[in-house]
Amino acid sequence: MTAASLDKDLAMSSAVQKALVWYRSRIQSIRWTEYLGKLVATDKDGASSSTVQNSRFSSRTRIASILGRPDGGAGLAGQKVRISGWVKTGRGQGKGTFAFLEVNDGSCAANLQVMVDASVSDLSKLVATGTCLTADGCLKIPPKGKGTKQKIELRADKVTDVGTVDPATYPLPKTNLSQEYLRDITHFRIRTKSCAATVRTGSIAAKLVDGFFDEELFTFVHTPIITTCDCEGGGETFQVTTLIKQSEKLERDVVMNIEAAKLIVEEKGEAVAQLKAAKASLQEIAALVAELDEAEEALAEVEEIKSRLKPGLPYKDGKIDYSKDFFCRPTFLTVSGQFQLESCSRGIGDVYTFGPTFRAEKSHTSRHLSEFRMVEAEIAFAGLEELMNCAEAFVKYICNGLLEKGYDDLKVLAEKFDKDCIDRLKVAATTPFGRVTYTEAIKLLEEAVAQGKTFEKQVEWGIDLASEHERYLTEVLFQKPLIVYNYPKEIKPFYMRLNDDGKTVGAMDVLVPKVGELIGGSEREERFDVLMERVEEMGLSAEQHEWYTELRRQGTANHSGFGMGFERMLLFATGIDNIRDVSLFPRYPGRADL
Repeated sequence: MTAASLDKDLAMSSAVQKALVWYRSRIQSIRWTEYLGKLVATDKDGASSSTVQNSRFSSRTRIASILGRPDGGAGLAGQKVRISGWVKTGRGQGKGTFAFLEVNDGSCAANLQVMVDASVSDLSKLVATGTCLTADGCLKIPPKGKGTKQKIELRADKVTDVGTVDPATYPLPKTNLSQEYLRDITHFRIRTKSCAATVRTGSIAAKLVDGFFDEELFTFVHTPIITTCDCEGGGETFQVTTLIKQSEKLERDVVMNIEAAKLIVEEKGEAVAQLKAAKASLQEIAALVAELDEAEEALAEVEEIKSRLKPGLPYKDGKIDYSKDFFCRPTFLTVSGQFQLESCSRGIGDVYTFGPTFRAEKSHTSRHLSEFRMVEAEIAFAGLEELMNCAEAFVKYICNGLLEKGYDDLKVLAEKFDKDCIDRLKVAATTPFGRVTYTEAIKLLEEAVAQGKTFEKQVEWGIDLASEHERYLTEVLFQKPLIVYNYPKEIKPFYMRLNDDGKTVGAMDVLVPKVGELIGGSEREERFDVLMERVEEMGLSAEQHEWYTELRRQGTANHSGFGMGFERMLLFATGIDNIRDVSLFPRYPGRADL
């Protein structure tokens, strides 16, 4: 092949890649348009239809399908609708002759103004914040005035299904509530504007996760929640066992049997005493005394069992006897689905999973939860370079999608928490990520220290980068997402591929401003001999990892994978400071509400 033909092929390849990027973005846009079409009807020319679109599975119209139109709902003036929702604010007007209600049903951030006449309903039951109602009426364009913001409002002619509140005890008054306060009322905080916006943003992001891997032809795999593997090797896992319950049940059953036996003995004793008092025949008394003796023997047997019963877990040879456990072996809540994905990638190629994972780490930092969702992917026949390309494309896809599909909610969150969150998303979506080796990153940090920058954790080659280091690199030095790769082998797990220098492994982390590490991944060690050396070097059990190493003996292949903490992605997207506030029902040490 000549240099000219090679250049031509490369040019064609570049053109094809650009075409594929355009095609994928177009598909994404079309899919979202189809989804919006369920909320907002459009005519053949793409303009908003003047027909109200009701919910498919109820008689109501979602407020998003009214206010989410390009005309703000003005084109629906004159249409009859039924809406249901919760009153955010209510105010009486005209000396109590009518009221304006700001109603939200959760389908969007905006509220629909509903005007209710006193002849339609008892206004005193409607104006309190938190009241739930259903209103039927006609959509009208409100009179133009100085403070008019709405392009459409509902004039109610019927109000039903009123769920009243007690304003004195309703936990969400119209004041600025702290995130700490809201965490104590988990069952109510979804009714706040910022929490609802966060949940909708998370919903869009979750769909984007599946959208990306679907377009890239990855196969979704349900990895198990209960597992025998500790992928991270930290030992900070939640154990799953029925032994405690079995032990408690056994002890409870024995105690109940003793009480029952005592009751029988007592009843038989009283019966004998009554026969003697009644001067019954010796034969009758002897028969009942025999029954009493049997009852006392039964009681003695049960009490002997209790004396031999060892409280707590069953032991054998000084160790807990897991053969009596439900799975007949130690099991845990998963910390990662990586190992299962690796086995799947050997048969069906590129795979991913998206589900809950658990860490029993007693950490109270703003970046850790005990239960969280992980997005994990394994790419067959791919090295570190391809892995970094995939991770970057994945993050960009989510950022672009959130900006396109969740902009209104992002504006709410930017106003509430962090005015720069939208700009950060735009940078991540449009700017190539920086890439440096771990060694280069350490040099940059050392240069910063030499120039007067101070860090709590000393900077030197071989350390595990702390959040302060990661954020300095992304927020100050690069001012954009950054991929750091080729970490020292001593600070990374055994399964990461050893580089030729013998000192580093093919690991990579995607770092982003505000959060630090967003994604962690590596090229996996596919060489059996090298893997076994790493297992031995780290003091791990070769027997416990036999199935994993066997994958390297039977049809081994190079592959790479990464994992992304979904809640950390939401931290980055929303600008919220604490990870406990992007999870609707957060689990962390000392708290597991609902």
